[in-house]
Amino acid sequence: MSATIIDGKAIAAAVISTLSEEVDQLKQRNLQPGLAVVLVGEDPASQVYVGTKVKTCEKLGIYSEKHLLPKDASMNDVLALIDRLNRDPKIHGILVQSPPPPQIDEEAVVAAIDPAKDVDCFHAENVGKMLIGKTDGFFPCTPHGVMELLAQSGIDPAGKHAVVIGRSNIVGKPMMALLVQKSKGANATVTVVHSRTANLAELTRQGDILIAAIGKPEFVTADMVKDGAVVIDVGINRVEDPSAPKGYRLCGDVKFDEVEPKASYITRVPGGVGPMTIAMLMRNAVKACKMRNGIAVC
Repeated sequence: MSATIIDGKAIAAAVISTLSEEVDQLKQRNLQPGLAVVLVGEDPASQVYVGTKVKTCEKLGIYSEKHLLPKDASMNDVLALIDRLNRDPKIHGILVQSPPPPQIDEEAVVAAIDPAKDVDCFHAENVGKMLIGKTDGFFPCTPHGVMELLAQSGIDPAGKHAVVIGRSNIVGKPMMALLVQKSKGANATVTVVHSRTANLAELTRQGDILIAAIGKPEFVTADMVKDGAVVIDVGINRVEDPSAPKGYRLCGDVKFDEVEPKASYITRVPGGVGPMTIAMLMRNAVKACKMRNGIAVC
C-alpha cells in the first residue's frame, strides 16, 4: 500500500487564492486588513519566518508592518510597542514572533495584545472561546491548518479516534480542542499522549488519525502506526547531514519512508503543515479586519 500525499502547498495556495478575493472585496469598501509582526532579537530562523509572513501579506494585498527590536530590548520597550499597535486603526492583527529573548516575559506580552488583534490565538480569551466552541475569536494557526488539511482532503474526523502526540499550548492542546468539538469537520474521540505517557506506542497504534507534534526528529516509526491511519506530521526539525549542501536537512516528527507504506494519507516535511500555518494566519488577519468593521464572517 502507498499512502496518498496530502499536499500542504497546494491546499495553502487555494486558501490564499480565496483570501485574495476577500481582500479585493474589502478594498472595494475602502478597507484593508493590516498585520503587524514584531521580532525581538536576531534569531535567524525567526527572521526567515517573519520574512515569509511579510511576503505573503504583500502577495495578498494585506498591509503589513515589520517591527524589529534589538535583542536587549526591555519589557517596557515591547509593551509600549504593543500598546501603540493595539491603538493603531490600520492594524487588525498583531503577531509577536516566538521565542523572544530570555528577559522578555512572553506570557505577559501575549496578555497585553488586544484579543481582537490576537491572530495567533495565544491570548487566554481566544483560547477559552476556542475550547468552548465559540467562533467569534480566532483559532491557532497550526492546529487550524491541520483541520483544513483534513477537510480539503475529504477526511472526516467524526467518530474516528484521533491521537495527538504532544501537549504544547501551541499545537497539542488546541489540536485536541478543535478535533473534539461538536461541529462539522470535528467530532473525533481524542487521546493526547506525551513524553510521560506509559505504553505510548500502544496508544498511537489505536489512532485512525495520528498527529505528531512532539518536536523530536523521526520519533514516530512504523511500529507506532495503525495500518491505514491518516498521519499528519506537524514537526519540523533541523538535523545534521554532511551529505546535504548546507550540512543539514529538515525532517518531521515522523520517519516518513518507514511510515508512508502503512498510512492511507500522510503529509511530508517540508511541504505539509508548514504552508498551512502561514495561510491560516492570513485568514485570521482578514477575519480580524471584518470583525472590527462589523462584516459577517463565514
